[in-house]
Amino acid sequence: QVQLVESGGGLVQAGGSLELACRSSENIFMVSAMGWFRQAPGQQRELVAAITVGGTTDYGDSVRGRFTISRDGENKMVYLVMNELKPEDTSVYYCSASKVGKNNYLYWGQGTQVTVSS
Repeated sequence: QVQLVESGGGLVQAGGSLELACRSSENIFMVSAMGWFRQAPGQQRELVAAITVGGTTDYGDSVRGRFTISRDGENKMVYLVMNELKPEDTSVYYCSASKVGKNNYLYWGQGTQVTVSS
């Protein structure tokens, strides 16, 4: 079992920035990939950003160039820096871990709310 706890959500004006943090209960280099997802009411959960154990990153089309995923293996942390935030970025953001394979996300945090006002 991998336990994940997110923090850092909140309310921000459009054009502003926020940084989300995710603390893992396990060594993040022992999982294949860590990801950030988001889900707004009535919408499907979507990938925001992911980072593999090898350091390869991937981003959703709507956030590429604005968001950056990073990690601190020593402290078992994964971060998501969100710049140039837009009202459409408003959502609950979830941290997730894929222990086996790059897209087998079975472990999820409780989520953190991000609200971007116009």
